[in-house]
Amino acid sequence: MTTEMIMIGMSILIVIGILLHHPSRTLGIPSLFIFMGVGLSLGNGEFNFVYDNLDKTAWIGGLALNVIVFVGGLNTSTDKIKIAYKEGGVLASFGVIFTTLIFACILYLLLDFNFIICLLFAAVVSSTDAAAVFSILESKKLKLKEETDTVLEFESATNDPVAMLMVIVLTEMALSSTQSVTISSLSLSLFTQIAVAIIVGFLIGKLAVTLLNKISLSEYGLIPVFVLASFIIATYGADLLGGNILLASYIAGVVIGNGIKRGQQVNLHFFNSLSWLAQALMFIVLGLQIFPQTLMTVFWISILPALLLIFVARPLAVQLCYLPFVKASWKKRLFISMIGLKGATPIVFALIPAAAGVPGAIDIVHMVFFFVLFSIFIQGGAIAPLANKLGLEKDKPAK
Repeated sequence: MTTEMIMIGMSILIVIGILLHHPSRTLGIPSLFIFMGVGLSLGNGEFNFVYDNLDKTAWIGGLALNVIVFVGGLNTSTDKIKIAYKEGGVLASFGVIFTTLIFACILYLLLDFNFIICLLFAAVVSSTDAAAVFSILESKKLKLKEETDTVLEFESATNDPVAMLMVIVLTEMALSSTQSVTISSLSLSLFTQIAVAIIVGFLIGKLAVTLLNKISLSEYGLIPVFVLASFIIATYGADLLGGNILLASYIAGVVIGNGIKRGQQVNLHFFNSLSWLAQALMFIVLGLQIFPQTLMTVFWISILPALLLIFVARPLAVQLCYLPFVKASWKKRLFISMIGLKGATPIVFALIPAAAGVPGAIDIVHMVFFFVLFSIFIQGGAIAPLANKLGLEKDKPAK
């Protein structure tokens, strides 16, 4: 297939997804499933077109996640971070580890997988998804008491480094029965990834802000172009130096979003549009990659593990994380423990072992698809009713 046909085809799929966006909101269907549904229905042989490229799908998914996390950082104020970094930081690190260990034990009892594969599977679905959290909180217009929404946003934007590191290490272990990983080497690798990401993301972001504020570009349209170039330098520069690319994206986004003095609205409008494009492209490609005829082979065995992740593993991990925070109300703890939204991130993470050739990894990809489906409809649908039931929703100002 020619480049022209690919470009036209992808553009048509995006147009279809956008046109279906408004009616999907009316019906309460998350937009990500509209775009993924377009890919599922129009690819994989139904129209004499078959897309099956795990490496390319993983690359596109990773690139899109970088953009989405960066835009999330642009829209995050430093005041929110000062409020949420303690609770959110513990959830983003120990929460991911606890969820992985608890859910791996559950999977080992339920499925015919060895324990390393169970750990890998659990690590794939251990983090919450920034795109899903930002999107659903924004669409529901939710503002929660005790800064609960801020904690959820911070956790989802910063918990991917730990999950990604575990997925990569466990993928290597699954491929090599002789390889072992010590706690010290794992901790050093995690520290290096986080430290490099924070330093590079902060320095490049600060440099971009300083230059923009001093030069005062007369053409406002150049500001988002400059920011886009700075974002690429920061994220992929951090990646080259051994830092976590997603964390670098978030840090650079926060620094730039809070530091620019001119053209903020132009910049935000541009990057919000870019984030939508990234989400549309990512979900459509993921839909094309997943073969509908193979999904049903794992549907029934996905139900119980998905429900146990939502109602057992995530809540237990959150309650353990909140032991030091005695001032947090039980309502806040319960709400956060029940709202561990999954989105595209677990699917992208699942593609890492699949592309590497880990035995059984394709089944994990298909099972993760249903995990995401259940999470969006159960946890995403429960956000507003649960917040209202617990009395966590802030009173909306009278019009």
